[in-house]
Amino acid sequence: MSSTIVLVHGAWHGAWCWDRVVPRLGERGLDVVTVELPGHGTDERPFADLHGDADAVRAALDLVAGDALLVGHSYGGAVVTEAGAHPAVTRLVYLAAFALDRDESCAATLPDDAEAQAISHAGRPDVGAAIVFAEDGTSTLTPDGAAECLYNDCDPATIDWAVAHLGAQPMLNLTQSPAAIAWRDRPTTYVVCDHDQIVHPDLQRLMARRCGQVETWPLDHSPFLSDPERMATLLAELAGH
Repeated sequence: MSSTIVLVHGAWHGAWCWDRVVPRLGERGLDVVTVELPGHGTDERPFADLHGDADAVRAALDLVAGDALLVGHSYGGAVVTEAGAHPAVTRLVYLAAFALDRDESCAATLPDDAEAQAISHAGRPDVGAAIVFAEDGTSTLTPDGAAECLYNDCDPATIDWAVAHLGAQPMLNLTQSPAAIAWRDRPTTYVVCDHDQIVHPDLQRLMARRCGQVETWPLDHSPFLSDPERMATLLAELAGH
């Protein structure tokens, strides 16, 4: 029996970001659940912190019949690191995501690692210039910044569609550490995206050392849009299809 695939989006996104992957998995006969983190997409609940987001994922996992393959993209990696301790989860997948350890956060990953501190950002987009901070503690991305940092391998129509769907993200979540570290106890796959312009590929490679299996793709931060077929193929294989 194949595992149910549970998909967790990253910052500024919603469950909509998986729209090109879900039907491809359905065509392969797989069950898929997309989690809408509180406050994102069509979810009307107020924003939650990292632990509240993990609660939302655990609630979705409670409804899964059988095993679950839990996938986190970007900030969603921090969420599945905590939520992945759920007994239904048999494998974690980090997609250009934050595979954090205790006392780490998305904003402070591998803070004591010399290799991480030596990573050069020369010649890369200025991510800080793409972020617009609001007085309520959330942030959004400029359209040009999102296109350059998140969707640099996507066609113009896809970029326009995705940018129109982006929403606010509470910044507190990016500074919090997960309460559980699921990758220590679960089989784990990390997908490094070599064209990523927001989470440095070299930082991804360092986090990927924590995982048992590593895939490296010549793609941007958003393979669910730039190459959804490749994304669906890997998830189907890992789900035991």
